[in-house]
Amino acid sequence: MARIPDFDSQVRYAKGVGEKKAEFFKRLGIKTISDLFWHFPTGYEDRSQIIPIRQASPGKKVVVEGKILALGQRRIRKNLSLLKVAIRDETGVIYAIWYNQNYLVQLLKKGKDIVVSGRVGWDFGELQINVEDFELLSGDEEDNLHLKRIVPFYSLTEGLSHRILRRIIKVNLEEKSSYLVDLLPAEIRKRYSFISLKEALNNIHFPENFARQREAQRRLTFEEFFLFQSALALRKKRYKEEKGISFKMKGSLVESFIRSLSFSLTASQRKVIDEILEDMRSSRPMNRLLQGDVGSGKTIVATVALLTAIVNGYQGALMSPTEILVQQHWINLTHLLQSLNIKPALLVSDLPSRERKKILHQIKEGKVKLVVGTHALIQEEVDFYRLGMVVIDEQHRFGVMQRLSLRSKGEYPDVLVMTATPIPRTLALTFHGDLDFSVISELPPGRKSIVTRWISENKREQLYQFIGERLKEGRQVYIVYPLIEESEDLDLKSAQDGAEQLQREIFPDYRVQLIHGRMRKDEKDRVMHLFRGGKIDILVSTTVIEVGIDVPSANLMVIENAERFGLAQLHQLRGRVGRGSEQSYCFLLTGRKISREGVQRMKVMCRTTDGFRIAEEDLKLRGPGEFFGTRQWGMLNFKIADLVRDHQILSLAREEAFRLVEKDPGLEKYSHLREGIEKRFSHRLALAKVG
Repeated sequence: MARIPDFDSQVRYAKGVGEKKAEFFKRLGIKTISDLFWHFPTGYEDRSQIIPIRQASPGKKVVVEGKILALGQRRIRKNLSLLKVAIRDETGVIYAIWYNQNYLVQLLKKGKDIVVSGRVGWDFGELQINVEDFELLSGDEEDNLHLKRIVPFYSLTEGLSHRILRRIIKVNLEEKSSYLVDLLPAEIRKRYSFISLKEALNNIHFPENFARQREAQRRLTFEEFFLFQSALALRKKRYKEEKGISFKMKGSLVESFIRSLSFSLTASQRKVIDEILEDMRSSRPMNRLLQGDVGSGKTIVATVALLTAIVNGYQGALMSPTEILVQQHWINLTHLLQSLNIKPALLVSDLPSRERKKILHQIKEGKVKLVVGTHALIQEEVDFYRLGMVVIDEQHRFGVMQRLSLRSKGEYPDVLVMTATPIPRTLALTFHGDLDFSVISELPPGRKSIVTRWISENKREQLYQFIGERLKEGRQVYIVYPLIEESEDLDLKSAQDGAEQLQREIFPDYRVQLIHGRMRKDEKDRVMHLFRGGKIDILVSTTVIEVGIDVPSANLMVIENAERFGLAQLHQLRGRVGRGSEQSYCFLLTGRKISREGVQRMKVMCRTTDGFRIAEEDLKLRGPGEFFGTRQWGMLNFKIADLVRDHQILSLAREEAFRLVEKDPGLEKYSHLREGIEKRFSHRLALAKVG
């Protein structure tokens, strides 16, 4: 009886691998036999159609078969040799060309049958083919592995060629694929007419035809999404079963706060508040993601949630990634809650020791009802009296452990994570599929759409004239320089030089000030205080102002070297203007050299101010790995699924996964599926209770 293979065993035990090749495979991330099967081709070439030599046309890639007539070798120059082989079939002769392949002289003997593929050329009055692949025909099945079929191509590393990979994958699939356990439930396979796992793997690596390859890709893509969505569904189900805080809706203070606002809430804000309060009434912990474009009023919504916790005798905490953003939140909340006699505490890393100890003591004693801070909030010495509501702003900038650490400061507090970086639906379903969603879909009334213009360096004089006219009207201006880590010193110098030139030569009658990330906190605070108070006319900045700055009278922004910024960053920067009732402007200033992708980014920015449309375009341009940053989101390195291309399959897989978990919360009837999910995702997702 054949022994059932262990697909988790080391790849060195796979047929044809061994110790030496196993080291090469590890460089490709292939550590087990299972990894070998899931190392999918990056592309294919149809070599199934062998044509007569007479039909080979210059410029085309072809496959021809014939007999070796003669061969010759010569050195063209010191480091370049040429091997030329005449091949003949019933219709004519073609000359196969190899460069620097001297060892082939020992293999390619006159009279042998050969198949070659490559691009045809016409040189020195001869029909030639620059050989990309070849096979000497021996009558063995190996002849059909690299030619005479649809041939797969893989990502490679030094020591491994396509031919070696094909041979190893082929022989191991033939030997072991019958023993693979299909994790997709039978009813789902039947519903979507999916082929078996064995058929799928064989046809993704060595397709019978392109129709079968597409069938295999569809099935494997669905499975990859389905397993991950099932893991999210299980996590969400378990989270909802935890016992949380059931807040009573003691509305007087909350209603007083809403009445005290100098503006009316939008319909979208009211809808989101209702969704959050409904969660807070429940005895299950809230775990909700709030999306809202820059300036949409997320802070007001978060304040209502925090107040609801406070009137129920609990504490609230708001955590943000940068001190500038924390300061902004603290100022806003202090102003918003002044009439209710609630004073938020500010907790950042560089507070004076005495002040810090005092605040920590007040938090522990419950005298501080609301605390706003950076990651300083999650340090071990911070001990809450009764934490009931956690708000995490710009949540994508925190790691999983940081978010979990703040939540663990209380006993299953409600959690609201917010982002002003709109997330396309496909990414939201993937990265935040276990959260409930709320979206603020409209801006407050009276806000005018920001006019965005893309201009080149030769229009700088006209731009300065336009800025001068706005300054005469009493407006304030942002001028932003890029700050890229690789050239931080150079970029900072550009900002410094730019500020000096603006003050000395361009706008000597106006007040110009520079702010950047290397300044001390008290210096940055002083500059921002002066800018908010109208004591600075032009604020020259690095991307330190990307989030959190709210100065309604600043209605003009210039982004220098805009081609060096990503779409999401450009959108965040632009969101610093447009916060008052006056018309606002954003100018994207680019150099003479700009990439095709850079041109696309500029066009998208000029075409729309809708953050969700921009996010969709950003996803198409950069792909999901770079959308959030590969470091944080690399855990979802899908092998075959593509979030942009396969968004419809993702929706189906999510629907099926959540339906299955609803029907069978422990997947008791699907033990293979449950084991597969635990094996693949438990170590990566177990900590991610929040966000």
